[in-house]
Amino acid sequence: MKITSVVENTSRRGLPVEHGLSLYIEMEDGRKVLFDMGQSALFARNAEAMGLSIADVNVAVISHGHYDHGGGLGTFLAGNSKAQVFIHRDAFQPHYSLRDDGLHYIGLDSELKESVRLVYCDNLETIGSGMTLFANVSGDCCNPAGNRRLFGPSESENDSFRHEQSLVIEEGNNVVLFAGCAHRGIINIIRKAEEVTGRPPTHVLAGMHLVKSGLNEISENVFINTLASELRKYSGTMFYTMHCTGLDQFAKLKSLLGEQIGYLACGDTILL
Repeated sequence: MKITSVVENTSRRGLPVEHGLSLYIEMEDGRKVLFDMGQSALFARNAEAMGLSIADVNVAVISHGHYDHGGGLGTFLAGNSKAQVFIHRDAFQPHYSLRDDGLHYIGLDSELKESVRLVYCDNLETIGSGMTLFANVSGDCCNPAGNRRLFGPSESENDSFRHEQSLVIEEGNNVVLFAGCAHRGIINIIRKAEEVTGRPPTHVLAGMHLVKSGLNEISENVFINTLASELRKYSGTMFYTMHCTGLDQFAKLKSLLGEQIGYLACGDTILL
């Protein structure tokens, strides 16, 4: 399996970036999967610059209903004529972020929700051989503190992230877990993936939503130390993080986890 980041907040390759995420996955059997689409058409332009064809994608997934993961949906539908797009049925509900100047809409373009190419998912969906989507993650282990500033479907209701789904791809001996922002907590998502597949993931690629936590330095360090301790329990798992994790927060995790964790910036590729 070859995984290329076509959109991320940073780049070591000189590619243009944005606050968003999109991963282009090439499987051994030739299938091509797009996981998330960033916030604009940038994912398609970067893919083309790297010799990756959006038109050739066989399956697309949107991890949750925020603009920085599904904002490129219109571009994808225009540039690819065949792939179904798997999205949670609650993803098009309104979503908001509380910022210093008030609430901002951060949801998807509702005009696209009637597209016949969209496949609306519930709690567990098989979307192809060896590929499973799951939602309905429970638990409160290391849930991101920044979630308290996110709202929906009403402006007064804290988001429960029912619309968040994660992807597991089983290929050979690898069990690869993809989570967009891990709003439900990456540890809880890993535990759910274990429940779904019957074994722990060999690789986890996820934003962990540690940036803009609102915690003071001491509390944030305690949180990251606890998270690292929980991640370390998965001694056979390699972690790649990105996007909403934050560079400073990644550096702290790296100091605690060493070679067990890496960062996947825009333009980077890994082979599993």
